[in-house]
Amino acid sequence: MITGNKGEWSEIYTLFKLLGDKKLFLGNKDIEKLEGIVYPILRVLRTENNGSFEYSIKDEIIIISGGEEVLKIEISEFKQKAKFLLTKIKENKERTFSIPEIEKFMQSINCISLKASSTAKTDITIVVHDQRTNQQPTLGFSIKSQLGSPSTLLNAGKTTNFIFRVSNIKLTSLQIKEINSITSRSKIMDRINFILNSNGKFEFVKTEKQIFSNNLILIDSRLPEILSQIVYEFYSSKRSSIIDLVEKTNSKNPLNFDISNEHKFYQYKIKRFLTDIALGMMPSKVWTGQYDATGGYLIVKENGDVLCYHIYNRNEFENYLFNNTKLDTASSSRHNFGSIYEENGELYFKLNLQIRFVK
Repeated sequence: MITGNKGEWSEIYTLFKLLGDKKLFLGNKDIEKLEGIVYPILRVLRTENNGSFEYSIKDEIIIISGGEEVLKIEISEFKQKAKFLLTKIKENKERTFSIPEIEKFMQSINCISLKASSTAKTDITIVVHDQRTNQQPTLGFSIKSQLGSPSTLLNAGKTTNFIFRVSNIKLTSLQIKEINSITSRSKIMDRINFILNSNGKFEFVKTEKQIFSNNLILIDSRLPEILSQIVYEFYSSKRSSIIDLVEKTNSKNPLNFDISNEHKFYQYKIKRFLTDIALGMMPSKVWTGQYDATGGYLIVKENGDVLCYHIYNRNEFENYLFNNTKLDTASSSRHNFGSIYEENGELYFKLNLQIRFVK
């Protein structure tokens, strides 16, 4: 029996929906269809544990494996199954669940697992016809679903900790203990405020892991400092959306960029950062700037629409990421941050970066 969560079942829904629609709709920053631009789908490619399959769209869906035609299925069949599956995903209240009627159909089309077998961030590969260039590019996509709980763009880890020096303040071990024993709902903000009210200052030193720092510098040499400001702003205020945090950072201009002509330094650099995370950069691995096979995102909306964001349409893709992400607080005990500590006679405080989609 195949079981999965809403996000995993959304991958199968996407496969059925695209084969039923026969075209890709592009989305804007507000997750709405861009009028007038569609990509006709020629083929959908999927790698299973039992081989690679090609779903070729003609008058029917022709399933091909090893260059041989295996099966023909009416397009209306995929439309019906997509509709049925959407209802089942939305209705279900369990964390993981099975859908026997869909599983039977999946097996009949050689689709034996919820997640496509892939080492990259690519969940589905699609060959489209680009009417503007008359080309037939093969595009890889990561699928993000709004049917379940919001997914993360950047997962928290000790790899995403930022280290700050706490200066202009002397604390006894008893006072340090007192600060770290604050356990309110907004405990990290309250600990920061306690330090600030005692005339303490926070100065960014470095990221906890050098690989992450170098990855950031590769994207932009000032990115570690910019992100440290955004992370600090998040934990010391009630702001959480990327758009608000960047706006606030821009108004403070902590890096003293020349903004006399209203250059959007912070916005531009953060958009670059979000795009690189979305398309392959991981904090713990050396980033070469080479995108995974994936070329963008497919968003499964709550109403069942599937919208495409691709580096083909880079502005829309960047704006989507910038407008639909926020910082989130991960487990401070698991990732070892949010407490004041002493090292070589100096005081330090770590803050963690985790980025999640708004919905």
